[in-house]
Amino acid sequence: MRQLPQWKLEFTQISAPKFPHLVDQLEFLADAVEDVMEGAYKELPYVAIAQAVFALVYAHKKTGVIPVTLPELGRADDSSVVRAVLIQNEKAFAIYAGKQGVDWRKITSQA
Repeated sequence: MRQLPQWKLEFTQISAPKFPHLVDQLEFLADAVEDVMEGAYKELPYVAIAQAVFALVYAHKKTGVIPVTLPELGRADDSSVVRAVLIQNEKAFAIYAGKQGVDWRKITSQA
């Protein structure tokens, strides 16, 4: 996870107009993992952390089910993986968001 700060910068450079919430969602997951790893937040279940790490690694890789190089669709699989992680761990991440002062609706794209 020592590469997490670099990945966070990388995620801010994602241009995915069809998936406008992807960057915010990736940053949210990265912040959650970082807080857990640093011991600043200890209430996230291990499964939520593991799934968040998987989503971050998947989004970081340039190859996936749908290659990033495909125009318009290149981030569809990344977005799907991230959304699945957020949905499966909604309660835990909503609590984390509230404690961090983050609008959960913005992360879940309901804002």
